[in-house]
Amino acid sequence: MSDPINTYPTRPPVQAPTISQDRSPAAVARQFEGVFAGQITKIMMETVEQDEQFSGGHGEEMFRGILAEQIGNSIASGKGLGIASAVEAQIIRLQGATNAE
Repeated sequence: MSDPINTYPTRPPVQAPTISQDRSPAAVARQFEGVFAGQITKIMMETVEQDEQFSGGHGEEMFRGILAEQIGNSIASGKGLGIASAVEAQIIRLQGATNAE
């Protein structure tokens, strides 16, 4: 007789997606610029007055954070703010100092 408790369908193990992260100084600097632009955008969005009838709530608050993050990434993937090159140069300089030690 079969045991109904121990007979359950088995599923194959779930494979986590592989994330290829580019750790080059240029990619890290561009990512930093995206986060920075997103934070600036979020602060600017907080200064906009909200209409009492159609604004507010937890959902809008979450959406604004995600929107600011995506705007920041779009800025960085385009021409950017111009800080990525300075950040990249600083990363390279720091890596050179670390490798020299």
